[in-house]
Amino acid sequence: MCGRYQLITKYINLPDLLKKDMPRGLSKNYEQQALITPGSPILVLKNEGKTQTSIMIWGFISEWSKNPFDNTRPKPFNARSENLEDKRLFRASWRHKRCLIPASGFIEKGHLISRKDSQTFWLGGLWNRWMSQEGSELESCCVITTQSNDLVQQFHNRMPVIISNGREEEWISSVKDAQDLKTLKILMNKWSPKEWKAEPINKQNTTQLSFL
Repeated sequence: MCGRYQLITKYINLPDLLKKDMPRGLSKNYEQQALITPGSPILVLKNEGKTQTSIMIWGFISEWSKNPFDNTRPKPFNARSENLEDKRLFRASWRHKRCLIPASGFIEKGHLISRKDSQTFWLGGLWNRWMSQEGSELESCCVITTQSNDLVQQFHNRMPVIISNGREEEWISSVKDAQDLKTLKILMNKWSPKEWKAEPINKQNTTQLSFL
């Protein structure tokens, strides 16, 4: 499961791919975020013929939704990797609209999981576009989850899919057939726990997470 994460990377240190094609004004308005929750607008890397950065709502909205602003209707913020091809809600996005969400850490049961070298990493996700009858658009996304590895298992049996640096374009590009989709599942890296750390959210790190 992934229901809270952070992006405290300074703008100058964000991955180059994020800054390749960004929404206008983002470089001036970018802010580090110590706590990001479902329903928030977030940075997302996608590919619709070219790699570009978008701002999306974290909470997947189907294209057939009658009212995406109806808070009584669930907007999944996670999607299980094991049944992406079986779920009508996610099937098309799994084939054509995979995305990457930059993060510096994610939070499980009062613990912050992050890289020991403090590098930004990528959460694997799906995105979608809703369009009104008048032509207005709204983009939304969710994080793909998988079974936890040894580090995260002590806190939760699910964890976000992590896509390794250097495999970004391969992940977000549209695929041609079912074999390509099988190959993509290899990229759902559970990563070696030795490169990561889990820290309790306490007085030692409340400078970053003071409002948790």
